Amino acid sequence: MERHELEALLSGADEASAKALVTLRADGTYWVADGAQPAARHAGVFNLRLQRMRRRGIEPLGLERAIQRLREHGGPVRTGLIDAADRTWTTLLFLTEDGTELLTCAGWPRPPVVPEP
Repeated sequence: MERHELEALLSGADEASAKALVTLRADGTYWVADGAQPAARHAGVFNLRLQRMRRRGIEPLGLERAIQRLREHGGPVRTGLIDAADRTWTTLLFLTEDGTELLTCAGWPRPPVVPEP
């Protein structure tokens, strides 16, 4: 997927997609899967990750909403990631199976990179 195509999908209608668009336009790197996986599988995995993040004091932006949207969608989804150029933020994307629509997205801060001694 070309950068401009992904930018067009990120409408900014919610806080998570708005932040994703800003991150992408600020030279963020991105990746979108070629294939699709069942939405229910992603909902289950990310529900566990949401619980783990909250135990660690991290409240991911839009993840609870993303899990709900995945459960409602039910069909296969393509995933993608956008990482901030400074590696401080990551956004997880869920697209329709054909990649023509953004279903939902969520983001969270990345742990700081500790330089090796």
